[in-house]
Amino acid sequence: MRRLFLAILFISAASTASNAGHWAMGGSMWADMPSKSGKSTYNSKKKSKPFWIENIQSGKKKKSANYTQIKNKKGAAKWNGGAKPHIASIAPPIVTFRSNYAKGSIVIDTAGRKLYYILSKTKAYRYPVAVGRKGFKWSGTHKISKKVNWPTWRPPAEMRQRQPHLPKVMSGGINNPLGAKALYLGSTLYRIHGTNKVKSVGRAVSSGCFRMLNGHVTHLAKIASVGTTVRVLKRLPKKVRVASK
Repeated sequence: MRRLFLAILFISAASTASNAGHWAMGGSMWADMPSKSGKSTYNSKKKSKPFWIENIQSGKKKKSANYTQIKNKKGAAKWNGGAKPHIASIAPPIVTFRSNYAKGSIVIDTAGRKLYYILSKTKAYRYPVAVGRKGFKWSGTHKISKKVNWPTWRPPAEMRQRQPHLPKVMSGGINNPLGAKALYLGSTLYRIHGTNKVKSVGRAVSSGCFRMLNGHVTHLAKIASVGTTVRVLKRLPKKVRVASK
């Protein structure tokens, strides 16, 4: 009986010590994940998801220091884009879209901040997108010239003049602003691409490109091929009828 009592006492003490260590880290296995700089990415005052979990949108959460935000040196010629995890494809809602646009084409409604992939004369996939901010909006028709996974980012010279801290080149990865996929529009500098700034989607904040959630751009890239026609409109024509169902 005495041996049984001592065994229970020993197990209880070990459990208490383990819980104390757990809560000292913030109560979570993600609480003190180090960045490349060795600094913690956890903020006990901010109850949001860690950077890489919020922006990967891949479905599974993995414990890996490679998925933390990398602190690149401002002004350096080359920045590291970080890890390139698998991104799960996320289908957007199918909505009523009555138009004469060709099946398999893409229509971007800049005013509505939506991208439509035409499924038929009456249906389309509808994706939320970020569009160009004031002074960077445009309209026109192009074809998708290529599709790239985890694209390299090369900020144009004009952009680096406006923002001198930017690099000349940044490798693809979860820290790269082009996200998991990029669909290039003709020979222009514009792209439909993913993003590591989820909250920017649905806003007018870009330099002319169209940002999508990584899961959404992965889905679009599966169904839109090279040669797909992309129409960028200031706003949808009045004759086009759109409904949620």
